[in-house]
Amino acid sequence: MAVFFGTDGLRGIVSEDLTYDMAFKCGNSLSQMLLGKGRVIIARDTRVSGSFIESALAAGLMAGGVDVYLAKVLPTAGLAYLTKTFKFDYGIVITASHNPAEYNGIKILSSNGEKLQDKEEEKVERGFIKTRFNQSLDVGKSFDASNLRENYIDFLLGTADTSLEGLKIVLDCSNGASYKIAPRVFRQLGAKVYTTGCKGDGERINHGCGSLHPERLASRVVKLGADLGFAFDGDADRLLAVDSKGQIIDGDRIILALAKSYKKEGELYGNSVVGTSLTNMGIEKELEDNGIKLFRADVGDKYVASLMSKQGSFLGGEQSGHIIIKKFLNTGDGILSAVQLACKLKKSGLKLCDFCAAKLYPQVIKNVVVSDKLRTLGSETLSLAISNAQQELAGLGRVLVRASGTEPKIRIMVESEKLWVSQNLANYLCEVITSIEQSEAD
Repeated sequence: MAVFFGTDGLRGIVSEDLTYDMAFKCGNSLSQMLLGKGRVIIARDTRVSGSFIESALAAGLMAGGVDVYLAKVLPTAGLAYLTKTFKFDYGIVITASHNPAEYNGIKILSSNGEKLQDKEEEKVERGFIKTRFNQSLDVGKSFDASNLRENYIDFLLGTADTSLEGLKIVLDCSNGASYKIAPRVFRQLGAKVYTTGCKGDGERINHGCGSLHPERLASRVVKLGADLGFAFDGDADRLLAVDSKGQIIDGDRIILALAKSYKKEGELYGNSVVGTSLTNMGIEKELEDNGIKLFRADVGDKYVASLMSKQGSFLGGEQSGHIIIKKFLNTGDGILSAVQLACKLKKSGLKLCDFCAAKLYPQVIKNVVVSDKLRTLGSETLSLAISNAQQELAGLGRVLVRASGTEPKIRIMVESEKLWVSQNLANYLCEVITSIEQSEAD
C-alpha cells in the first residue's frame, strides 16, 4: 500500500506535506524507472506554488538523465492527451484539483495518458530511498512545450459533431487550468460565451467558484438569461452543469443523459456505464429501464477507468463530475464532457433540465474530520453502527462509510427513498464517529 500517494496522486499543503524534497524524489524516482533516459512532459494549474513544485520535479528528472518538456498551465486531461499523442514516457500534472490554493499535488500519468495504478505508485515511492545522479554530460535537458496546447485545443474542437451557434453558455473556470482554453473552445464552436472565474488567479483558485461552488455560476446563468452553464475545478477534470433556471446538475445526471444519447445514436458499445459506490440508485434504475447496465467501481476516477477497461465500457464517471468518454480519452476531461453535453443538447432541441431529467433518491453526504482514518474505520463500534443503519433501511437504500483519499476525513453517504430517513441515519453515524474520536482522545 502506498504511503504518500492517495486516490489521486500526491497531495498536501506545500512546504508542509508536499515539500520540495519530496517533489525532487518523485521526479528522480521516475528517472530511475526509466534507467536514466527518456522524455517526460510536465503541466500545472495556476497555483502560486506550481512553478516551485515544477522546478523540483524537473530537477529530480534531469539529475537522473531524463529530458523534461514544460507545457506550463494546462488541464490534467490536456496533458493526458499530449502524453499519449506525442509518446512521452510519462506525464506529470502539478495540481491539487478542487482543493484550496495553499494545497498542491502531483499526478503521474503513464505513456497511455492514464493515471498510474496503485502498484505503480508504490514502485515510485520505493525509489524515494535512493537518488540517481548522472554525470555532467548525461544529465537531462529542459524544453518549452507550451505550444503543444494548440494540439489539445484542436482535439477538443474535433470532438464536436455540431455547431453550438444559438446557445448562450456561462463558463466558470475556477481560476484554474481551463481559464484560457474553455472559453476559446466554446467560442470557436459558435456559442455566445460569458465567463466567471477566468482570471487565472492562482491565489483564488477554487475560492468561492468552480465546480466546488456552483451556486455563483447558477446565479450568473439566471441573471444573464443563458441557456446553461458549465463549472470546472482547478485542473478541469471535473464538470458540473447548471440549467437555465439555475438548477445544478451533477455528474450522475450528466452521465445518464450522455449514456441515453450515445445509445440512441448507436455508439454506446457494451450497453454499459461505469459509476461508483456513490452513484445514485435512481440513476441505476433509469439506466436499467433504458437497457444499460451500471457497473460500480471504488470512488476515484482511476478506479472507474480501470473497470471501464475491464468491462469494455464506453462511458463512466463520478457524481462529483469526473467523466470519462473512452472514445476520445482515457481520463476524465471536464471541457470534453461539456462539449459533448452541449452538442447532444443542441441536437436534441431540449432544454438542459429536460435533457438531464432523472428521478433521484434523496442522498445525504457528510464528512467528519478524524485524527486517524484507518483506526476509526476499523472500530467495532463503527462497524456495528453501520450494520444497524443498513438493517433499518431494509434493502430500500444504501449506506457507505469510507476514508477520504485526499483529506483527514471519514465520508458518510446514506441514500433511501425518504430524505428524513437518510438525514437521521447520516446524523447517527456522524455522532458515532465523533464519539469514537473523543474516546480515543481521552
